[in-house]
Amino acid sequence: MRESNEAVPRRGILRAPAPDGLLDGRRMLPSAKLAAYVHHFWSVRWSLRTPFTGETLPHPSILIRHIDTRHRQRTELYGLQTGRLARTLTGEGELFGITFLPVMFQPLLRASMASLTDRIVPLERVLGSKAKTWTRELHDARTVDDKVAVTEAFLAPLLPPPAPRLTRLRDLVARIAADRSILGVEDISALTGLDARALQRRFQTYVGLSPKCVIQRYRLLEAAAQLAAPHPPSLATLAASLGYADQAHFGRDFKRTVGQTPSSFAAARSTTAHA
Repeated sequence: MRESNEAVPRRGILRAPAPDGLLDGRRMLPSAKLAAYVHHFWSVRWSLRTPFTGETLPHPSILIRHIDTRHRQRTELYGLQTGRLARTLTGEGELFGITFLPVMFQPLLRASMASLTDRIVPLERVLGSKAKTWTRELHDARTVDDKVAVTEAFLAPLLPPPAPRLTRLRDLVARIAADRSILGVEDISALTGLDARALQRRFQTYVGLSPKCVIQRYRLLEAAAQLAAPHPPSLATLAASLGYADQAHFGRDFKRTVGQTPSSFAAARSTTAHA
């Protein structure tokens, strides 16, 4: 098992107070056989005296989450979330998850990814009895390495060699994430030669969000990262660098998605850093 050097997760954390007790997270990379589909596996183990609530701004990716506590076990499929995602942990327990690369869950769903947007559904509703078998094996696995091995064995037969149309769109979304010069749908059209309507159809079917929403998500992830830095830029400078016509428009998008104004978010992170 290859373990990632990145934190769990690095970009996208909006709120993560110091836990009152044990909270241990790990992030594992998939084997070469699954690397075209899976971004990483992850595990969180906790033993808390008081509840812990964290908030994230999810990447435009599908994730599967298995929770195992004294009182419950369940496995859920998280569709793409258009807003922030909060998670509260209490007592003792363990989470194991799979984060797919954008686009790459669609061959398993075999339907429009937009049908899962802003939804959380039991995994067996999508993958049937195979999901129940995997859940039982995951519960019986003794170590994180064993859980990864069980998961690889579960996924490998379900995932054929990826079709070129999927890998092209997957790589396009990765470029949107990394290339800060892509600020509008017209920039994607220039890269692909596809008009806005064709892009809309492809993104809704294979990603689950419109191209405009995907661009906005990655720009807001960038904004949150810069605002949480020790020396954040001015809001006007940040808004301009992200392609917003004015600071007010940026502020509205940020508050609607993150739940705080950019200035409040930056101030809260500064307070936490100096606590």
